[in-house]
Amino acid sequence: MITLTVCVGLDYHSDSIRVCVMTMEGEELLNRSVRNEVGEVIEAVQGCGRKFQVVVHVVAIEACSGAADFATRLSEITEWTVRLAHAGAVRRLKQGPDKTDCGDAWHLANLARVNYLPEVWLADDTTRQLRRLIRHRQALMADARDIKLRIRSLLKEERIPETAGAGSWTKTWRAWLLTVALGEHSRWILEQELMRLTQLEAYLEAVDKRMEEATQADPVVQRLLDQAGVGLVTAVLLRAVIGRFDRFRSGKQLSRYCGLTPCNASSGKRQADAGLIQAGHDDLRAVLIQLAKRLPRHVPRWKQVHAQLRKTKPPNVASAAIANRWVRCLFHEMRTPAA
Repeated sequence: MITLTVCVGLDYHSDSIRVCVMTMEGEELLNRSVRNEVGEVIEAVQGCGRKFQVVVHVVAIEACSGAADFATRLSEITEWTVRLAHAGAVRRLKQGPDKTDCGDAWHLANLARVNYLPEVWLADDTTRQLRRLIRHRQALMADARDIKLRIRSLLKEERIPETAGAGSWTKTWRAWLLTVALGEHSRWILEQELMRLTQLEAYLEAVDKRMEEATQADPVVQRLLDQAGVGLVTAVLLRAVIGRFDRFRSGKQLSRYCGLTPCNASSGKRQADAGLIQAGHDDLRAVLIQLAKRLPRHVPRWKQVHAQLRKTKPPNVASAAIANRWVRCLFHEMRTPAA
């Protein structure tokens, strides 16, 4: 039987998947919806070549919630090459304003056919599980931050000056908070918010313990913890977002992935920067810049670099520059085999 090499585009939805099968010459063999089941997708692809034996060159599926798990299962069952496509980049490559499932699947298959698919890394199951744990922790942190903002707002509405003589949210400050004179309903609201905050802090401790247990045997996390200034949360966040350091070609590429590369805004004779590039994982970038603020206080090398940068740059710019350089150095250290 004659073989026919095809590319497949999958427009993923929670209840259905639009399947487009296209030959290497650009001929569309199939474009229809099936249920969100791996078996039905395989059946649709293999059934489109009645007179030919279909050989799948590559499968392209747009990265979205649930797509990574589906892509992993499809690859394991069929051994097809499955690639995740960057949703934003794929959208920018479209030439028309219209959006349909049929057109999206065709577009993915065509990009895969001409080898122009903007690809993102398909993380393994362990990395995806760590990412979910990190997202859960970040959600709890956001809830705790909102509660603290509401409490501070309540104090301002009641015109209560902060006279605790200690930093906010320390034990001394919280003890003072319980003594301030508030209206009847304001006092009740304050007690409720403090109770919720205490519960969230207990949840955060449980999440941190879970992260520690989950990464005890992870060699990447353990090597990251050996870095000066890196704690458990920073190490696990780096491991979850980056996954594998060897998938990057250089430290510069890794730094750009983390959103720490300066954005060039030069034109003609004007040479200027426009801050950091608008890319990368927001939480990871924030954690790395916080790390860059700690490093000069504990590591002589970075203290010297910080002093040199501060001669010409503001404090925040100096911290961003240190974070950029630290990530580049980390890339080479993590690529070197452990002793």
